Amino acid sequence: MNVQNLVIIVVLALILIPAIKGMITHMKGEGSCCGGPKEKVPKKKLPGKPQKTLIVHIDGMHCENCKNRVEKHLNEIEPVIAKVNLAKKQAVVSLYGDVEEEKIKETVQALDFLVTGIEEKR
Repeated sequence: MNVQNLVIIVVLALILIPAIKGMITHMKGEGSCCGGPKEKVPKKKLPGKPQKTLIVHIDGMHCENCKNRVEKHLNEIEPVIAKVNLAKKQAVVSLYGDVEEEKIKETVQALDFLVTGIEEKR
């Protein structure tokens, strides 16, 4: 093996090792995703029973941070409590008052995710 090949192997190792570590962390949902820090989702409770519950189908979520971003922003809408399931690519949104479905859709899509459907949970 000549010196040029050895230099190429060392350079590739220096580039690939951190990249692979970052990819593994990202795929496990442990790293920050989507260009931002890890989102924290505060617990939210509302009195009474929900008037209606929606299932919002969402494409584009890749990791735990994506899930947390959607959940946090939906929970900022009053009077809404949302739980997002990353594996199912959906949010269960409990409405404790009048909220337009369009408001839910706009909130999710403002985060650069795609709402593929909204249905009422029976």
